[in-house]
Amino acid sequence: MQFKSMIISNVEVSPGYWRMRMTAPSEFPAAQPGQFVMVRVNDAIDPLLRRPFGIFDVGVHTPAQTGAASQPYLEMLYRVVGKGTGMLSALHDTDLLDVLGPLGKGFQLGAPGEEKIIVGGGVGLAPLYLLAKELVKQSPVRLFVGGRTRDDVLCITEFERLGVECYVATEDGSLGECGLVTEALIRRLAACDGTPRIFACGPHGMLNAVAGIAAQRNIPCQVSLEGYMACGMGACLGCVTPGHHHSNETPDYRCVCADGPVFDAAELKWEA
Repeated sequence: MQFKSMIISNVEVSPGYWRMRMTAPSEFPAAQPGQFVMVRVNDAIDPLLRRPFGIFDVGVHTPAQTGAASQPYLEMLYRVVGKGTGMLSALHDTDLLDVLGPLGKGFQLGAPGEEKIIVGGGVGLAPLYLLAKELVKQSPVRLFVGGRTRDDVLCITEFERLGVECYVATEDGSLGECGLVTEALIRRLAACDGTPRIFACGPHGMLNAVAGIAAQRNIPCQVSLEGYMACGMGACLGCVTPGHHHSNETPDYRCVCADGPVFDAAELKWEA
């Protein structure tokens, strides 16, 4: 769907990280965890291309005004890294945005009852909150969050309110354990009785490590990739990533926006 969306709130939740809530069509709450939207940040030519953002949450907003009608909403969690996101952070309540979505392939939730492990870092948490909301309905869920500092650890309270058990690691030790989040993940996997299922989103280095950990232990793992998207629908081929069988002789590319952004980790080619 392409639709005009009105901003309900746009709040800085940590230095450089913002959470935006905006109106959505009535069909939008059916969006799958892991899908994304393409947002045009203004009506001018510059910046020309839309920006991709993971869907952090969906729901129904009830205005504070007496008698006002409830309205479906979507939320995005984003980091200001350039001109487009800088312009987005300057927007206010009642400003309008042109939105395309929901797009892409989301997460497969797996079997009820099995332990679910979510691994995220920084703005990689963006598609994982909606995932956690669905997983807690049928399974125990643990979240492992990593960041360089405490400023990169976002929205932990929201996950805890869902009943998710949260583990935090920062590289400088300013919050939670000191070190990499993958170290805490390895310790948890060593203590598991059965075979859990892993879901991850974050920096490529973290995803590479998580995919390797899962492969060594034969654990199902899905990863949500970030890509530099121009269209969001697979037409421009600007966001391809190497598949498992890729080589110079036999190219094997997957389109992040159309084939993903969620992939089984075993489908992709990772660094040794």
